[in-house]
Amino acid sequence: MMPEYNLQGRNVIVTGAGRGLGRAMTEALTEASANVVAAAHIDDDFPELTAACANHPGNIHCVTADIRMSEDCDRIIAESLDTFGAVHGLVNNAGLTFTYIWPDGHKRPEWRATGEMPKFYEASDEVIQNVMDANFVGGDKLARRVAPLMIEQSWGRIINVTTMYRTMTKQGSSPYGPSKAALECATEIWSKDLAGTGVTVNILNPGAGAITPGMSDEMKERDKALDSPVLIEADLMKAPVVWLMSDATNDISGKRYDAKPWDPAKPAAGEAERIGAEAGVLLYSMPDY
Repeated sequence: MMPEYNLQGRNVIVTGAGRGLGRAMTEALTEASANVVAAAHIDDDFPELTAACANHPGNIHCVTADIRMSEDCDRIIAESLDTFGAVHGLVNNAGLTFTYIWPDGHKRPEWRATGEMPKFYEASDEVIQNVMDANFVGGDKLARRVAPLMIEQSWGRIINVTTMYRTMTKQGSSPYGPSKAALECATEIWSKDLAGTGVTVNILNPGAGAITPGMSDEMKERDKALDSPVLIEADLMKAPVVWLMSDATNDISGKRYDAKPWDPAKPAAGEAERIGAEAGVLLYSMPDY
């Protein structure tokens, strides 16, 4: 299917680009004629990613980088400018998931019996720090570096990949859920800080667990056994990410979109209107107490 929007002349950074959601979005953006700086901390996936995008009109430049490290964030920006001359978009997709946090989580008897995951106090300091750094702090570092460039050119797109609200707070989700909640709240703040600059900030989520190489085999098998499987394919991110990176969203900021219900066969504007919600985590308290 041909992309609905042409992104020729746009240069986009995608983190966590080597596999899963990042790869799907990189493929979609280069197919829509955007140039992509594909950043990932594991370079084993780059040859396959490059081959997948080889016949697309957009160019791809791969960078091995760990966004937890400030110097690597600087290098991503520098290589983007050296290679393509400007940065128009940033997709904050890189992150550490449950497979990293609880490598044995889906092998435990209690998970097999009830789906119960480990408790928050079982995680190590190192795991907590790495997850927060990869899932929030790294994206914040990159956004702070690209925002002035985008403001200067009066155009830019920042897209943050967070998660479903229930995943932020369900049992067993710490520290993954809190790290994504931080990026969710940051999206709301950044969109306000950048109002009137031509730079938009929005969220694009899978809307369900996505089938990626990082997902445990046990989780995939359990989903297959369900009468109505809940996991989705990463390719569902393709149509909405192209729309969000296009001129069609010049006046849209501070919103969140889920890919699961998005029908790529229908006009993107209509799907966005149907699916979109306000970004941010609403907190309710007693009024005037």
